[in-house]
Amino acid sequence: MTSRPIIDMRSRPAFLHSFYGSTPGTESYETVRWLNVRTGSRDPEHFARSHTLEGYVQEVRSAGIGTAVVVGRDTPGIRTPNDVIADLVSQYPGMLVGVGAVDPQSPNALGEVSRAVEQLGLKGINLEPGFMRPAIKADNRELYPIYGACQDLQVPVFIMSGPTATNLDDVHPIAIDTVAQAFPRLTIVCHHGFYPFITEIIAIAFKHPNVHVVSDMYTFAPGGSLYIEAANGFMQDQFLFGTAYPFRDMGQSVEDFLASPISEKVLDKVLYQNASRVLRVPVPQPSEMRRVDRTEDVAARGRVTSHTNGHGVSPFVGVSFDFR
Repeated sequence: MTSRPIIDMRSRPAFLHSFYGSTPGTESYETVRWLNVRTGSRDPEHFARSHTLEGYVQEVRSAGIGTAVVVGRDTPGIRTPNDVIADLVSQYPGMLVGVGAVDPQSPNALGEVSRAVEQLGLKGINLEPGFMRPAIKADNRELYPIYGACQDLQVPVFIMSGPTATNLDDVHPIAIDTVAQAFPRLTIVCHHGFYPFITEIIAIAFKHPNVHVVSDMYTFAPGGSLYIEAANGFMQDQFLFGTAYPFRDMGQSVEDFLASPISEKVLDKVLYQNASRVLRVPVPQPSEMRRVDRTEDVAARGRVTSHTNGHGVSPFVGVSFDFR
């Protein structure tokens, strides 16, 4: 049995917003449940345990995670103010770390970047260009002042991606190639690993050491083993662990990741060292974690599976949606 620090690079408690499943009996709650079935959570309603801050913290502890990174958002559909994120993480310093968000189309975007980092102490800025209305690509010049500000402040920028965008062209990683070239000192963190464009983002990370990949719940999706293969090689300093909670069970994601073919030689980098460096936060102390054991028999826990809603059809056919 060995103790390992773990930093979860993508986490949000259910109580934070109805979008994350805060209200049972609502369409939003059922949507979160549906996505958990889709991503292979054995208990698709596990997120209900984080309807309070205390419940969320217990989930973090039970999963053996030393630090959970709570990521804010600012899109036309859903907004979590940076003050809310800062207040939440301040209640459990060290265990919870906050990342702010700005609407790049807001006239005060630059001012909010500075305020979030310098006044609120948030550790980076989350942008979701492909989920704006209208959507823009990550290399849109409208975003360049924000990239420049993050580069000057020496904080990472987090780019949302993934297959739930209305138009996959808006979340193609080729845009990251352009941004990484234009801002070589900017740390770029790609949430959801730009799935399903796995080989493309891996190639871009090969080319640009300042591009980092968090494949989170898509690590366990078809083709996701390519992320692990890259992390076992050149991408070992650019790959970071994340759960995408509440859209996949936290503890199960830790177990499934430890059972993956990730090399023992790179495991510490992926679980916490890379994240500690990128975020400039301390490594979680062993006393804050439960023990995690790679040699545990995972066969009894079952295999990761992907499902429909029981009718073989997504409830979002013909509907624009943007699961996080």
